[in-house]
Amino acid sequence: MLMFSVVTPSFQQSNWLNLAIKSVEDQELPVEHIIQDSCSTDGTREMLLQHPSVHAILEKDTGMYDAVNRGLRRATGQIISYLNCDEQYLPGTLSRVGGFFENNPEIDFLFGGLVVVDSEGKYVCSRKMLPPMATHTRVCHLSTFTCSTFFRRRILDDHELFFNSEWKAVGDAEWMLRCLQKGLKMASIPDLISAFVDTGSNLGASATSEMERNRLRDSAPVWQRATVPLVALHHRLRRWQRGIYDQKPFDYAIYTQSSPAQRVSFQVAEPTTLWKKRFTILR
Repeated sequence: MLMFSVVTPSFQQSNWLNLAIKSVEDQELPVEHIIQDSCSTDGTREMLLQHPSVHAILEKDTGMYDAVNRGLRRATGQIISYLNCDEQYLPGTLSRVGGFFENNPEIDFLFGGLVVVDSEGKYVCSRKMLPPMATHTRVCHLSTFTCSTFFRRRILDDHELFFNSEWKAVGDAEWMLRCLQKGLKMASIPDLISAFVDTGSNLGASATSEMERNRLRDSAPVWQRATVPLVALHHRLRRWQRGIYDQKPFDYAIYTQSSPAQRVSFQVAEPTTLWKKRFTILR
């Protein structure tokens, strides 16, 4: 049986962190959950005492990616992931992911689908995943979410692929570019395995994130920047060919602020990829 390590960077988000922890605690496989907290003063320390299952480290860091790196260096599992405070795993996620890795020993990275919900846990949109492509990641955006990304620890042991902590918001995209350059083997499953909470103050929607996306785009060769529309079209056609936009009704169950002790089930009769609040289609 594979051992999982989940790293969660934390700072001043105790209410959301509590829900993320609960979503890891009720998984069906053994898991090492490392909480890397930057000395929060919002009650995080007291809340963590209610979760003896987690390995909590309270120490100052220089930002999210520095915190993740600290957690990764402490991780001992064969399969590793990182889950932010405003994210959760759906029921049975680690069992599904573990089974895939056991049956596909050559795969280094696995991506799954996710549900985007609002701060009350209500459905916003959902998407399936495909392994990212380098040019699209650099000149458009990273098409995967970290909450539904899992990888073998050999990418750390053999390749030293840690995050560059100089980045504050889109370091996951820069990290993924280096992983792609190494030629690591990637795969995806259509299952919805995680939930991302659109709290209204997510780092990905910040001015820092926009600035760093532009910086990453500007690092691309001129010819790549000149073909952004074609790159985006190719990406969407690739997703269409794989049935990414074809979604059937489904249910999901997550922890919410009003129900932190047990999961609440939501029925989705008309799934969509349209993230209306951000006026964009999840590509």
